[in-house]
Amino acid sequence: MKKFLVAVALIVFIFSGTSEAKSLWVDGGTMSLYADKKARNVGDILTIVINESTTQTAAKSRTNSKSGSINVSTGTGIFDFIKAFSASGGDNFQADGTAADTNRFIGQITVTVVEVLPNDNMIVEGVQSIWQNRDEHKITLRGVVRRDDVTMNNTVPSTRVADASIKFDGKGPLNAKQRQGILTQLFNILF
Repeated sequence: MKKFLVAVALIVFIFSGTSEAKSLWVDGGTMSLYADKKARNVGDILTIVINESTTQTAAKSRTNSKSGSINVSTGTGIFDFIKAFSASGGDNFQADGTAADTNRFIGQITVTVVEVLPNDNMIVEGVQSIWQNRDEHKITLRGVVRRDDVTMNNTVPSTRVADASIKFDGKGPLNAKQRQGILTQLFNILF
């Protein structure tokens, strides 16, 4: 009976194939069971917290003036036809201008990692489209994020996105009313 059990065990072992040991950890990763899930690979998502403000002020002043005069006395000899005269002229130009522009943009957009660079920086991009009363508001973002800048909440402040391109655009009836009409644009070109 003992020989029979050994033979059955040997047959089962031979025909069962080889067995592999599988790891409980993520292959190629260093994440533990207690670590936060942060974006790190192509296809992962993370949220960019946009908090941008810009202020631009310009003031210009230009002044230009010139003047000139000429005096001619009466001619003599063959030039006696020249009568005495004097002339003067002047030109003045002055222009002043100021411009001030302040922009503030606050929001959030969830983006996808589209490429991981050799230095482990991630190229991210995403588009968010919000429709409200037939008006579309669209946020487009593309940039480079360092893995170290991803917080434990899987967010990154927009001030930490390198080569950032953040575009806020809209279309619809309300946005169309905020643009200049064709005649106004034509007058701006001509004058």
